[in-house]
Amino acid sequence: MTDIWDSLKVLSDPTRLRLLALLLKEELSVAELQEILGMGQSRISSQLALLRQAGFVTDRRDGKKAFYSLRAGLPAKQVTLLRAACDSVADLPESAEDLASLDRTLHKRRQHSEQYFNLIAGKLGKNYCPGRSWEALGHLALRLVPAITVADLGAGEGLVSQLLARRAERVWCIDNSPKMVEVGTELAKKNGLANLTYKLGDIESVPLPDKSVDLAILSQALHHASHPQSAVTEAHRILKPGGQLLVLDLKEHDYEKAHEQFGDLWLGFKESALHSFLKSAGFLKVDVTTVSREANEPCFETLLASGVKGGK
Repeated sequence: MTDIWDSLKVLSDPTRLRLLALLLKEELSVAELQEILGMGQSRISSQLALLRQAGFVTDRRDGKKAFYSLRAGLPAKQVTLLRAACDSVADLPESAEDLASLDRTLHKRRQHSEQYFNLIAGKLGKNYCPGRSWEALGHLALRLVPAITVADLGAGEGLVSQLLARRAERVWCIDNSPKMVEVGTELAKKNGLANLTYKLGDIESVPLPDKSVDLAILSQALHHASHPQSAVTEAHRILKPGGQLLVLDLKEHDYEKAHEQFGDLWLGFKESALHSFLKSAGFLKVDVTTVSREANEPCFETLLASGVKGGK
């Protein structure tokens, strides 16, 4: 009974309730929560600390940034309690303002990434991009099978797909940057690749049917996703039974400037995190390996993860 009363006491504070309502919808950084609620860092941080102590939320570090989200594995009764508490104040003006501010914050996240890729469209193969080494791409290429249907998710200009299309039956390039899609389409046309098609879309909501491709690729795209797990789950959805997912991405690092320089949302991933993404999405035969390490600072390392979709 004491635990229940303690939980109710935590939920009795208006600020903590507003924070929980936001975190029920999205993982957010302390800075983003400050912006949404219009409150100082010390006030936000102290209330988050109480929510964490109560076991409602959890935090993770991404370089110098701290992100908070609803704690995974909360008992169903606790989740029901939290949702009921948040629903009880949903009609208040403050709640409506918070949700509007949340939408603006998430839009700014997407815009930041899109602006970066629109800016470098047409130059991606010439400019430096962390993790995009020929050594790493070579490891990926060695695992490719010809005469199949491929989805290159978060393709950019589709440098990998331009090579794949010369042997694959059909290649789909999905990217959320209109400029990247425009540039890639022109490249495909210039190179006479009629089986290579670019589509505007998000890797967390791929504009392809269920069970429609043999191979899905996420090459240096996952660290630009707001929800990496959602992107991996989407890859599982569009794969045919027996199809394979290949993920090339940066190993977790502490080069903070990547957020601004390269539009990165995540500072890479631990091997265990990539493994968990694939297993949680339902992939079998999951394997994660470090395939390259750059010689120059900050010495980015690249991981190659693979998994197979089960079923017949």
